[in-house]
Amino acid sequence: MQIGIVSDTHNRYPLVERALQMFQERKVNFVLHCGDIEDSEVIWLFRGFTAHFVLGNCDSDRLALQQAIHGIGATLHEPFGHLDLEGAKLAFVHGDKVGLLQDLVNAAHFDYLFHGHTHRRADQQVGPTRVINPGALHRANPKTCAILDLKTGVLETLVVEEAVHRPGS
Repeated sequence: MQIGIVSDTHNRYPLVERALQMFQERKVNFVLHCGDIEDSEVIWLFRGFTAHFVLGNCDSDRLALQQAIHGIGATLHEPFGHLDLEGAKLAFVHGDKVGLLQDLVNAAHFDYLFHGHTHRRADQQVGPTRVINPGALHRANPKTCAILDLKTGVLETLVVEEAVHRPGS
């Protein structure tokens, strides 16, 4: 099973659309969002995916986000998410609450821990836990998201660029 991981999308509709299109092209329909969505309208782009969300420090209109997540049949996890998929124990959190992030790492309970907040992609092993930040679709160069193959452990970083429309094309 492959899962898509995004974070820090910050209302960047064209980039979110492109990232989700890249997931679809790779037949990835299970997505984790590690927070900083900002606008509930972004949530509607995730229709048709099995999506799980956590909220970040820039997600101020929590009620609207909760309603949109419910509206598309997705799941909101607070203050962090945890899932068992194909024998792997996953956790995901935004990462702005450093104590919570560190507690999840130190628990040594999860195979994978996903987070955002820093807008910098990272992949490191901390004891039994692989800690992954997929990067961000805002204030990052390059703008990235990721796909993890749970069976093989292979992490693919996707560079997300807005489509360029040229006159006459």
